[in-house]
Amino acid sequence: MSFQITAAAPEHPGLLLELPWQVPLEEWPAEQLVALPRGISRHVVRFARAGGEVVAVKEVGEFNAVREYGLLRDLHRLGVPAVEPVAVVTGRTDGGVEALEPVLITHHLKGSMPYRAMFETTMRPSTVNRLLDALAVLLVRLHLVGFAWGDCSLSNTLFRRDAGAYAAYLVDAETGQLQPQLSDGQRAYDIEIARVNVAGELMDLEAGGSLHPSVDPVSFGDALAARYADLWHELTRASVYSRNFRHKIDDRIRRLNELGFDVAEMQIQHSPDGAKVTILPKAVDAGHHQRQLLRLTGLDAEENQARSLLNDLETYTAHQDDYLPGDPLSASREVVAHRWVREVFRPTVRLVPKALRARMDTAQLYHEILEHRWYLSEQQEGDVGLEHAVEDYVRNVLVHLPDPVAALED
Repeated sequence: MSFQITAAAPEHPGLLLELPWQVPLEEWPAEQLVALPRGISRHVVRFARAGGEVVAVKEVGEFNAVREYGLLRDLHRLGVPAVEPVAVVTGRTDGGVEALEPVLITHHLKGSMPYRAMFETTMRPSTVNRLLDALAVLLVRLHLVGFAWGDCSLSNTLFRRDAGAYAAYLVDAETGQLQPQLSDGQRAYDIEIARVNVAGELMDLEAGGSLHPSVDPVSFGDALAARYADLWHELTRASVYSRNFRHKIDDRIRRLNELGFDVAEMQIQHSPDGAKVTILPKAVDAGHHQRQLLRLTGLDAEENQARSLLNDLETYTAHQDDYLPGDPLSASREVVAHRWVREVFRPTVRLVPKALRARMDTAQLYHEILEHRWYLSEQQEGDVGLEHAVEDYVRNVLVHLPDPVAALED
């Protein structure tokens, strides 16, 4: 028996040696397999145990196996939600002279389900909507990094519950292409394929009696395309604001946060007709903001507090002339973050009378001030500045809040 294993990590080959590579995947013994729900696939796919882990094994031609393995590694490196590649096994034979197809091996995504398994019990229309929202977010994230899927569908996606919503993961990159940037035509082609595929898959469920009577497959396919268009517009548009534009940027960041995205980088270019603001979005995992704020500033805060403070730091960073991403001679992000703590965060907190600061923790207090500044700026249609926001917040809000120390004494 001879075969070759190309693996992403040094520990993987040892885990995989125990699998019966001399046997066609369709004939693997039951004791080697794991009974997990599988979606529809053009290829033979099985879940197997390998050294205590569960892996998905797919038989596919050598060129496609190696190519998809490389694409999945690239997507994993870029932080895009996709199954994680383990290895490619080539040169398989049946122990004699008969050649067997190579296989692509990926980690099983814990807690994930193919869409058909989720529709075994009839889903309500609102749940179907959440699935399509997750698929639209995945498409946007793929397109932002320059990945053209080529065959976007429910069948090529895995879904995992994410609090009250769903997260979608790419499971088949066989038809994909990774480029520095996609054209509008490439994106439109992907969306049209997705719209048609999703409508067809929902029609298939409808024919099998697994679709809620109120769900119209064609309308839901169109809704996916519309949701993608709204997301893409909000995430990629460049805005031009007048000089007093701080609260407008805050408003834009709020909308990004509501869509499930964070600000990876912000650029502000000044010109005679105003300031052109370009925001690079990114999606983040739970706890990301807490970890990043602690790393950059040493401030320990709750997740939503940390998100608010990081948004303010990002706006501050965009105004620093000595911070140029990618320039080895510019100030580092950590240096700018500590400057923000010294010049903005601490002075702002100290503007609040000492006797009133104990009414909430420091991170929450700064967050409340930022919220109040945004509220006042919206009312006055122009940025009111931090000092005025603190003064108004203390006078009209903070003094009326209950004193926790006094409440404990009572």
